[in-house]
Amino acid sequence: MGSMASAVTADLLDSNEELIKSGELRVLDPIFKIYGRKQIFSGPVVTLKVSNENGNAREILETRGEGRVLVIDGGGSKRCALLGGTLTQLAHDMGWAGIVVNGYIRDVSLINNIDIGVRAFGSNPLKPKKFRTGEKNVAVPVAGSLIFPGEWIYADCDGVIVSKNKLTV
Repeated sequence: MGSMASAVTADLLDSNEELIKSGELRVLDPIFKIYGRKQIFSGPVVTLKVSNENGNAREILETRGEGRVLVIDGGGSKRCALLGGTLTQLAHDMGWAGIVVNGYIRDVSLINNIDIGVRAFGSNPLKPKKFRTGEKNVAVPVAGSLIFPGEWIYADCDGVIVSKNKLTV
């Protein structure tokens, strides 16, 4: 399974307690549901801040993922889904490790058959507008923590943690 299988969130937190005290390592509020076939994923963060639309997500996911994690901050809006099966498949095909959505997704049955990690608050069948007004690579407030581009996300069945730097157990 490779090294990532062993580096689960609990182990990373237990072996990096000083980073928790300093704030360099944070646990996101436990409000995410687990989607996608890859339950454990990690990678450096790319951020996208949107408002009831996801127009820039395609543009980002069309670039080589190289094991990165896209964090889409929709402000937790329940109005529409910010991610669906088409973009999730694109992310997988381009080599992204995962997508964390501060909001909702749709096409859950499709996404659950794609070998990628996805976290979101739940599902909403309404698709988003496509304005392309999102801001890329800005700090985004998600699940009780401010997440910065280039930080590292680690996700497993226990939860999601964010670190200023790549972690080792």
